[in-house]
Amino acid sequence: MEFTEWIRGRTDAQLRALVSARPELITPVPAHLEGLAARAASPSAIGRVLDRLDRFTLAVVETLAVHEGPVRKDALRALMGAALDPADDPEPALSSALDRLADLALVYGPDDALELGPGVRKVLDDPAGLGPKAVDAFRHHPPEQLDEMADDVAPGTAGSGKERLAALLAEPAALVESVSPEARAALDQLTWGPPTGRVPNARREVRVASARSPIEELLARGLLAATGEESVTLPREVGLHLRGGRLHRDLAAVPPPLRGAVRDQNLADRTAAGQAFTFVRAVEELCERWSADPPGVLRTGGLGVRDLKRTASELDVPEWVAALVVEVAHAAGLVAAGGGVDGEWLPTSGYDLWRVRSTADRWVTLAATWLHTDRVPGLVGERDERDRPLNALHTDLRRSSAPGVRTAALAVLAAAPGLAPDRDSVLERLSWEQPRRRGPLRERLTEFALREAEQIGVTGLGALSVHGRALIEGGDPAATLAPLLPEPVDHVLLQADLTAVAPGPLTSELNRWMALTADVESKGGATVYRFSESSIRRALDAGHGGEELVSMLARHSATPMPQALSYLVTDVARRHGRIRVGTASAYIRCDDTALLDQITADRRSAALRLRRLAPNVIASRSSRTVLIDTLRAMGYAPVAESLDGDVIISQLESRRTEGVAPVRAVSSPNGLDPEVATAAVRALRAGDAAHLARREPVDAPDGQVPRGPATATISALQDAIKQGVRVWIGYLDSQGNATSRILEPARMEGGYLTAYDETRAAVHRFALHRITGVAGL
Repeated sequence: MEFTEWIRGRTDAQLRALVSARPELITPVPAHLEGLAARAASPSAIGRVLDRLDRFTLAVVETLAVHEGPVRKDALRALMGAALDPADDPEPALSSALDRLADLALVYGPDDALELGPGVRKVLDDPAGLGPKAVDAFRHHPPEQLDEMADDVAPGTAGSGKERLAALLAEPAALVESVSPEARAALDQLTWGPPTGRVPNARREVRVASARSPIEELLARGLLAATGEESVTLPREVGLHLRGGRLHRDLAAVPPPLRGAVRDQNLADRTAAGQAFTFVRAVEELCERWSADPPGVLRTGGLGVRDLKRTASELDVPEWVAALVVEVAHAAGLVAAGGGVDGEWLPTSGYDLWRVRSTADRWVTLAATWLHTDRVPGLVGERDERDRPLNALHTDLRRSSAPGVRTAALAVLAAAPGLAPDRDSVLERLSWEQPRRRGPLRERLTEFALREAEQIGVTGLGALSVHGRALIEGGDPAATLAPLLPEPVDHVLLQADLTAVAPGPLTSELNRWMALTADVESKGGATVYRFSESSIRRALDAGHGGEELVSMLARHSATPMPQALSYLVTDVARRHGRIRVGTASAYIRCDDTALLDQITADRRSAALRLRRLAPNVIASRSSRTVLIDTLRAMGYAPVAESLDGDVIISQLESRRTEGVAPVRAVSSPNGLDPEVATAAVRALRAGDAAHLARREPVDAPDGQVPRGPATATISALQDAIKQGVRVWIGYLDSQGNATSRILEPARMEGGYLTAYDETRAAVHRFALHRITGVAGL
């Protein structure tokens, strides 16, 4: 049975399973099933699907690849059983693996003639760690050298040197037994792969009688073949003999068990919920701080090391956590580069929309962004291949494999509910599930994923939380997380030492107001805020009045208003704004001439180069910003003034920039929507029917070209796709000429309709805005 005919004989459900598991096969949709089969046999498509196979399923593919031609299932069962533990029955795992390989179009045919799909053998390099066959290994050797080797090991036989040597290596037992123990030890090192090694002057001419070293013994007998000036390989036939009939070593039909600490699921869920709440608040605090005091964008892009350290200090978290917060906020579209010529990292307008949502919904946005982004915050602080530092928000932090590693690591945790697997067991499980994707980078990405999942709140105490499971399995994580979140409190405890204690997480608005009015002194189970002259002035600069501050504090305090705090607010408010600063470059205006005398007499004001213009006005060559900052450093409380004499209020939260598009989550675990798969299969069937029948174009019906409102047109096309019926449409071509077509609609997305056009006998895409109307047939 040919592969294309086998593909054509698959049911619609089987084809949907194929394109869902391998969405790259329908990007774009082929015109017919013959094109689908050709695309499934391409090296790039095969390589991608092989990377998704677990170790046992990949071993089945490698076993079929080693044996030429079709293989019976019972023979394959015997080969796989030889590689397993004698107590293990290979039948269940083998049947499951063959079903999956058939769904992926890697294996086809009946049980008595199983065959690999075309192109699979070419993609597999050294299947099962075996080298090339002897005829391929000695392909580039000179005929004279092969004749000499054959004369030494197989004297008196007929045929060319290559043929005689290949025939002898088909049964290499005698040759292997004829070498020294040292040479046999060298063979043992190559037996289970990799089958290649490095040898100086590998192409040397050596005879059996003149061999002086173990390597020369093997080269002279053809047990090793030179593939380069300094490289040798073990022929496949020799490797199979040395393995004693087993194709794989230490093969397991089931994944290795996970090891770790058993956790109470309720405790793990509550712990993860607390971490989720903390992470959401950290992102909110980051955006609030950067809206008031944004860090600059480096010339090479990214966030400076000092700015990251400052951010970590302000958020009271380690630097790697600060990098995680920054990266997730950026990937979610809450932070972006903007501002002046040099650029600043500022919150976006999307942050304002995100901030008003519930805590659970905000967390889902952040967690889904982290799960699907290709940026790797764990690399921040390391150096690239050119020994340049990798800064947060730099473009060099992208790794295309990161989303897949995170998803795979969380899937491992999902397989063991209530268990916190240790790092080594997770890596062992991933190595079994995706053996072709192993490597140092993948191990590091896995470690980053486990560490970050705990920090974000996807896991708690190392175990996957209930809302984390909903996140990766397509459930409703917000609904499962909301009941677990700590209840925000709307009050603080004011104390006589000018501090306020928040007995729990504050409501969003009260938290923002306290961050503006006071400085965080310590965090933990309860957050301690400290009021100071500078913090009160910060609130006054933002437009709040003294009486408003006192009223707000009294309303949200569970304890009486301390007299010391009331005096502090009243005193700062009384002095606030007595001095007015404008531009002269800048000027100072004050009705209290004695206060201006005090300023001009102060030696600390010499750098401002003040000049008295009038009894109540002083001019300065410094800018208004410098003048305000200097006067505040001298102990005064000035405010900025506009050209009209009005007070300029500093809105700390007003600075925004346009954000980048946030990371979009895929609609299903394999990245392909079921409706898209159904539409693609319908288009393939229609195109294949036309391809086989070689249908000629049909004429459009006579009469008025269909016309109708756009909403009715879209609705009619959607119904036609679901029902699989033909329609008659009116269509405007690129020149605006009205035409009509008979279509079999397949799918509709991105403003285009993909359909089989019976009037053209081909699959085409039609712009929806050019379809004038739809009529049934």
